[in-house]
Amino acid sequence: MLKISQVTKNYGNLKANDNINIEIPEKSVALLVGPNGAGKSTLLKCIMGLLRYSGEIEINGLRNKSVEAKRIMGYVPEIPHMYPLLTIDEHLEFTARAYKLDETWRERADNLLKRFELDDKKNKLGGTLSKGMQQKLSICVALLPEPDFILFDEPLIGLDPYAIKQLKNIFRELAESGHSLLISTHILDTVDELWDQVFIMDHGKVVANGEKSELDRLGKTLEDFFFDVTDNSLTDVKSKLTLNSDPDLNSNPDIDIATEQD
Repeated sequence: MLKISQVTKNYGNLKANDNINIEIPEKSVALLVGPNGAGKSTLLKCIMGLLRYSGEIEINGLRNKSVEAKRIMGYVPEIPHMYPLLTIDEHLEFTARAYKLDETWRERADNLLKRFELDDKKNKLGGTLSKGMQQKLSICVALLPEPDFILFDEPLIGLDPYAIKQLKNIFRELAESGHSLLISTHILDTVDELWDQVFIMDHGKVVANGEKSELDRLGKTLEDFFFDVTDNSLTDVKSKLTLNSDPDLNSNPDIDIATEQD
């Protein structure tokens, strides 16, 4: 389980994350959606322990900055960070050595490179890769250690249609094999029918969250839910959702809408 409690991150007077409280169960797929600048990337960096913040973050009961937690976490950043003088293959070898992986890493690496059409480019230097190729390599590096919990920050940006299809297939396989995923995106159809839970962020806050099963019961799509929340002032959201869908929405424990009074 990922547990985020009262996490706040300030940049000067700007609250990039404002009192975030989230719980994501094991073996589930959660979406973190919101417009650009909502605070999604900042929150993922806090989860990975890359930024200082106030509050608490735990992964399966482990403090997120501990070595034990980092061994079970994977991270695909929005902007890939490549070593310009290392080849594609050397990036994967470096990762395998850093994580002290057993000899099976080589086969996994070759399979990942093939899936993302990098197998014939493994000797290309990181500094010569296109943005799309950097993104593909970043995903391969994150998946190589077989982490239990994987964070994806805008993973489809820069990918060609074939790579997008491959990544969606990988999302599906990871979910079916019991991994936990947190996918940050502003592309609402990123994981199609895979997600279990969604958190909507706006202006640094989680302004709403819901479970897919309940949205399905209400006949609402993710897009409906997102625009109902973000197109209105927070104090008007509950009444609009109630009028436009199910009268029991406000009292439903699986749908939570924040208001300024909250």
